[in-house]
Amino acid sequence: MANITRFSPFEDSFDDLLRGFLVRPVAMEGDQRAPQFRMDVKEEGNAYLVHADIPGVKKDDIQITIDGNQVAISAEVKRVTEERQGTRVLKSERYYGKVARSFTLASEIDQAAAVAKYTDGVLELTLPKKTGGSGKQITVQ
Repeated sequence: MANITRFSPFEDSFDDLLRGFLVRPVAMEGDQRAPQFRMDVKEEGNAYLVHADIPGVKKDDIQITIDGNQVAISAEVKRVTEERQGTRVLKSERYYGKVARSFTLASEIDQAAAVAKYTDGVLELTLPKKTGGSGKQITVQ
């Protein structure tokens, strides 16, 4: 015998309406979510240039890892806001977290010649390509 199910034309539509319209997350004023940083990766000659916008982070809290042609950037975000009225604290918000991005490039990177600068919330990486291919020729026996 076939399974019989009840069909309601409004059930799915109503759920979709609630999910997409009424139950949408609302950003509060002064929202203290962790910033997700954006990056630009360009290839110029024998190097890759990376610009990553990481505002509000100290340069000591940024870690860059290069492994062959894989690059990973992570940063520790610490944000503290406090509102006072006289000596009373009315509101205190703290956020501690980590943001990270990783990507793979077409060529391996020369780790010894890589340079990183952090100025005004922008991380600039110059990643020179490794010269001399690591390819290996095999003779047929």
